[in-house]
Amino acid sequence: MDTEIKNAVSMADQDAQYDDKAKRLLGNKIILAHILVKTVDEFRGMNPKDVVSYIEGEPFISVVPVEPGLTNIEKEENGQRIVGMNTENAEINEGLVRFDIIFYVRMKDGISQVIVNVEAQKDEPSGYHILNRAVFYVSRLVSSQKERDFVKTNYNDIRRVFSIWVCMGMDESSMAYVHLAKDDLLGSYPWKGGLDLLNIVLIGISNELPEHDKKYELHRLLSTLLSAELTVDEKLGIIKTEYSIPVDEKLRKDMSAMCNLSQGIRENATDNAITGVIMNMHRDGYSSEQIARIVEKTIEEVEAVIRKREPVLA
Repeated sequence: MDTEIKNAVSMADQDAQYDDKAKRLLGNKIILAHILVKTVDEFRGMNPKDVVSYIEGEPFISVVPVEPGLTNIEKEENGQRIVGMNTENAEINEGLVRFDIIFYVRMKDGISQVIVNVEAQKDEPSGYHILNRAVFYVSRLVSSQKERDFVKTNYNDIRRVFSIWVCMGMDESSMAYVHLAKDDLLGSYPWKGGLDLLNIVLIGISNELPEHDKKYELHRLLSTLLSAELTVDEKLGIIKTEYSIPVDEKLRKDMSAMCNLSQGIRENATDNAITGVIMNMHRDGYSSEQIARIVEKTIEEVEAVIRKREPVLA
């Protein structure tokens, strides 16, 4: 039982580390710019390098709570009440669900802004429907603007929001756009307001690296960055030659950390599988010599595994 608990804790820790590395990799401004070009109407067709300058400040990565009442923080500066994103209570709010990546983008008119949230998922969750969670997140992105981005009843000042979900490990490459629509059931009165305020984009990334084709441009980039199979050099080769992305020290560091973690997870999975085979054969009465020959290990390595695991079986 102790071993099962240790394995579960180790897996949870690896998942947490993987999630963190993925968020930080996607949180690079040039990568976010590539995502914006394919998902936000105003930037479609633009060169991602030109879109980088529209991203305001540094993206908030895993620091802003999703929970109602905790997304914002109030403080006073020079006697004035200021409401901003809650990024100051990481320890106090430890354990709360947080937005993966959240940032403001200035529109090309130089005045209006949109708020963009990017969420990274290792696979499609089995415990809930991902679209339901996306609806909750996009609703929170709107409701949390009160007193921060608009005050009192100035609802015309609500920023457009985009919640973009990148789901890995899917059966096929896909992308869906979910937004508000107006159906006239009686008459055709032109009700005023923004049907474009709520925007959800669901991006499915398959396990296979998509072909080098304009249709799969964003998917190939995301698949390359988040791949557990490609080496750092292979990833750098693709993003440099196909996407002309300049690789600075931060991007290289984030990519290396991701690859090192993926390599460690693969090695641990292989080691655990071999250990399971050794212990199953040992229980079935195979000799250490027979086991060593089958799993291609030395007799000493096999016996070391048995000694380490046998007390758990006793």
